Amino acid sequence: MTNNSAPFLTLAKNAGFSDGDPGWLKAARANGSERYTDLGLPHVKLEEWKYTNLQPLGEIAYRAVCAKDGDVAIDAIPGLGDASSGGVRLVLVNGCYRADLSDTSGLPEGVRLEPLDETLRDAPDWLEQHLGRVADASTTDRALVALNAAALNTGYVLHVAEGVVVEAPIEIVSMGGYVADAVASFPRNLVVMDEGAQANVVLTHAGSAVGEYLNNSVTEISVAQNATLRLTVLQEDAMEAANLSTTFVSVARDSVFESFTLSMGGRMTRNDTHVTLDGTGAECRLDGAYLMRGRQHCDNTTRVEHRVPNTRSDEMFKGVLDDEARAVFQGKILVERDAQQSDGQMLNKTMLLSDQAEIDTKPELEIYADDVKCSHGAASGQIDETALFYLRSRGIPEAQARNLLVQSFMGQVVERIADGNLRDMIIGKIIHWLPAACYRQEEWRAE
Repeated sequence: MTNNSAPFLTLAKNAGFSDGDPGWLKAARANGSERYTDLGLPHVKLEEWKYTNLQPLGEIAYRAVCAKDGDVAIDAIPGLGDASSGGVRLVLVNGCYRADLSDTSGLPEGVRLEPLDETLRDAPDWLEQHLGRVADASTTDRALVALNAAALNTGYVLHVAEGVVVEAPIEIVSMGGYVADAVASFPRNLVVMDEGAQANVVLTHAGSAVGEYLNNSVTEISVAQNATLRLTVLQEDAMEAANLSTTFVSVARDSVFESFTLSMGGRMTRNDTHVTLDGTGAECRLDGAYLMRGRQHCDNTTRVEHRVPNTRSDEMFKGVLDDEARAVFQGKILVERDAQQSDGQMLNKTMLLSDQAEIDTKPELEIYADDVKCSHGAASGQIDETALFYLRSRGIPEAQARNLLVQSFMGQVVERIADGNLRDMIIGKIIHWLPAACYRQEEWRAE
């Protein structure tokens, strides 16, 4: 099997900060480069990549992005509308910070939201202390993390200080494309929630139909004791995009991490999330919805490690596939020997609207403790013909009846979103995706 690794490594080695890299950052990039040279681009012979083939990406002539790439108008930036009132927004175009499109003036005291290079300039010691602590490319066997470390020149930093509660959503928008040729970016993002801090973050991935683009991002999230972070990811990339996202999360004692990921765009999507519950009373909830058609491919891979007693995790991923679309769900819950009284739940369900659509699902439990409550489940199937007949017998046209059944199917996971504005927005996006008809959100809630 051909391993198309060299082009990506060349792109990564050409990266660097304009003012030069400090010694510790040079070492981190060198370690990432060495590790990626050993590992190479992931291929289907590896168990974690059995159902997702990245080799075709190695045949695309990507070039490294620069800060001037992408002529983006401010009215093209997606947002939350009324839900973002009083909030802030940071915009990255092809991984590079765009001050002209961002507005962080509403940040409360004790919150830092800025591009990575600004933190490197203003707080290098703090950045050295936190960057790479949750995701260490020199010890992990994840090649894409090593490749990201080899570049390590773009991204953002969010730091919420001790006891600070951020009421309004913090919006981070990642735009791709907007140039004629194929471009690749490798953002490294860092989120640090100090003790008792609380924040809601909405991360949007979008792009233009001009040119192909690859986003290989790594995000490190540290949630300190008694802190809460709620993360909503809206992935609506252009159809020729490849979005490979790896997220590492460390959750401390009595802290909460919640995430919801909506995947609707791009030719190739990989959402890889690794959560460690490191303190007693730590909780995480990982939810996701995926809507794919054409020949789109979406891979949701999760790993939750219960490392100490009395921790809780809850996962629900539901999706709808049409045409020749393909989805992958790989979820693993690991309960270590000392993690007694852990509670881990996992569920994946997929609706297939076409005989050519495909879902590969692999939920796993690996338990070494004897006093736990864990379960997993997976199911896939087509629209319930009995329910469809029932709706049609009451005068509802077939296309509308099918859409109502899809809405009902997706409603279970969407209703778990705590923020009403975000929930309504995501309901609207799902309805807009549906073929043949579009319904008012009130009709869904009435079902």
